[in-house]
Amino acid sequence: MKGIRELLAEHPVFADLPEGDLDLIAGCGVNVHFDEGEQIFEEGGPADTFYVIRHGRVALDVHAPGRGSLVVATLRDGDVVGWSWLFPPYRWSLGARATAETSAIALDGACLRGKCDDDTALGYRLMQRFARIAQERLLQTRLQLLDVYGNPVGDGHVG
Repeated sequence: MKGIRELLAEHPVFADLPEGDLDLIAGCGVNVHFDEGEQIFEEGGPADTFYVIRHGRVALDVHAPGRGSLVVATLRDGDVVGWSWLFPPYRWSLGARATAETSAIALDGACLRGKCDDDTALGYRLMQRFARIAQERLLQTRLQLLDVYGNPVGDGHVG
């Protein structure tokens, strides 16, 4: 059975990090499991953890007044769930729910932020990786919102 460090070393986000970085990051991680339908975190809640999906599926959603919960992205094996742990005020900008049995590595954001403060080179390398994740996630969200709200209605206005 592989440990957290070995699992992270196989993940594209962490694969090419120096050995010492992997040891530091793995020290903040634990294996977790979510049942189908289980809420992982809620929009606006404290963002103190992020997840690397090993197996399963997670829907990211946003509350839309008058419409309820709107799924903006679905993440699968190998995806990273959450980047709000890295940016103040450390609150989730979206909610997350397991839509299938899901196994993941949970990484303690406060633990990792402390290690990044102590080792700014590690912090820079992680910031580069998570900035890319945030950029990709924002693009996914934009495309999903265009799909949902971008259909023109009869009077030529966007509905």
